[in-house]
Amino acid sequence: MSRRTACDPPVRVRTQAGVAEITIGTGQRRNALRSAHWRLLAEQMDAVSHLSALRAVLVRGAGDTFCSGSDVTEWIGAEPDTVEDSFHWMEQAFRAVERCPIPVVAQIQGTAAGAGCQLALACDLRVMADSARIGMPIARLGILPSPAFAARLVQLAGPALARQLLYTGQLLTADEAVTAGLANLCAPDADLNDDVEALLSDIASQPPTALRAAKRAVAEAAGEPPGQHLGPAVSYADLQRGIARFFG
Repeated sequence: MSRRTACDPPVRVRTQAGVAEITIGTGQRRNALRSAHWRLLAEQMDAVSHLSALRAVLVRGAGDTFCSGSDVTEWIGAEPDTVEDSFHWMEQAFRAVERCPIPVVAQIQGTAAGAGCQLALACDLRVMADSARIGMPIARLGILPSPAFAARLVQLAGPALARQLLYTGQLLTADEAVTAGLANLCAPDADLNDDVEALLSDIASQPPTALRAAKRAVAEAAGEPPGQHLGPAVSYADLQRGIARFFG
């Protein structure tokens, strides 16, 4: 695999054998994404959704991590409206994944935290490397979880664990995530690529109409996440204090 650099685009799409691979980040800053990157991810996911020949989508991070969330350096001293706009585009990216008519698989190595966790939960299936971690350590930054953020946790792991993760910021190991229902499979780090490829091959071997019908049926049975929260996404003063502590 070629080494990624900061000059690479933050969202890249490659299609092969009925599968679209979407790689996020550049391998820098643990693939933390800025507002424009979330918007680009939403646009690319919507574009992929219209490719009738596809049977599955893989979402993975560049380098050795999935996504550590949003790039909080973008919010240092930013106007509140700028921060709120970032959360708008985050949610648009997650919704684009959820409304994609074909199965979306997250390949998780390193960390899937905060918005990176939400991105993984928006996918249909999650495969984690043994060393990977997943969770929502956002309260310390003054981020106010939206009902949609909470719903993704509750639907997969139940309200008790959702409360625990949001209240404490705990990151779960891969084994813990599988037990909790936040991940479908865990794999030894060295086998992660092969195991994900095998899963995608199994999915892509199914009739496309059946795959699309299955995704619709499960989504309707489970219920869609609630609408985007109309209140503020962050406590602005707490956010700035949290960022200062984080980088202090």
